[in-house]
Amino acid sequence: MEATGLRKSFDLNEVLRGVSFVLDKGETLVVMGGSGAGKTVLLRLVAGLIRPDAGRLRLFGVHIENLSEEALLPLRRRMGYVFQSAALFDSLSVYENVAYPLREHTSLGEAEIHERVVRNLSVVGLSNDVLPLLPSELSGGMRKRVGIARALSVEPEMLLFDEPTAGLDPTNAKLVADLMLHLRGGVCDTAMVVTHDIELARTVADRVAILIEGQFAALGPADEVLSGRNPAVQAFLAGTAAR
Repeated sequence: MEATGLRKSFDLNEVLRGVSFVLDKGETLVVMGGSGAGKTVLLRLVAGLIRPDAGRLRLFGVHIENLSEEALLPLRRRMGYVFQSAALFDSLSVYENVAYPLREHTSLGEAEIHERVVRNLSVVGLSNDVLPLLPSELSGGMRKRVGIARALSVEPEMLLFDEPTAGLDPTNAKLVADLMLHLRGGVCDTAMVVTHDIELARTVADRVAILIEGQFAALGPADEVLSGRNPAVQAFLAGTAAR
């Protein structure tokens, strides 16, 4: 995936001011930035959920910035999106939530759907006991894991994570971070993660980008960026660590 000069404004607020980067297969890129910095906007652009005002975005070898919704669909099916709130359907059981993308986007029979739902829940460390439960009956950490299992349902080539540890206590945050590392072992080896969680970045990132005032103030190997001497980056990291 390659982004070149991405710009996005809402009304008179210019959120992204020329963002460029490459995400290689097998790599995890973590994008960090303060609240309102444009991290989620960038992720939504990559997913094709919104369109840039300017710039180019190449996904799976195809430039997507001017594609129709119909042309975007097969590309979106090659990605899994894990929402910050997990975005589970409140009225559906865990089973039905994880099965939902399979019913919408595949022609699998019920036996195959069941097998894949159980397998993906197992991947995220959840047993069959959770299948009949509603999201309201789950802890925050379990909801996040169900959200990841649902994103894995269509066997994506790339996962997009929006603040995967937000709202979690340190124990559950570490469980989610460890799970993200586990997924790279073969389930899905390419990911883009937006977060303000420095520990998550240190755990899962190959490269880190720091988004400040609509542009990348730094982009490079995780160790270099997180221990770098860029004053703007240092100020951001110090503010994040103090929370």
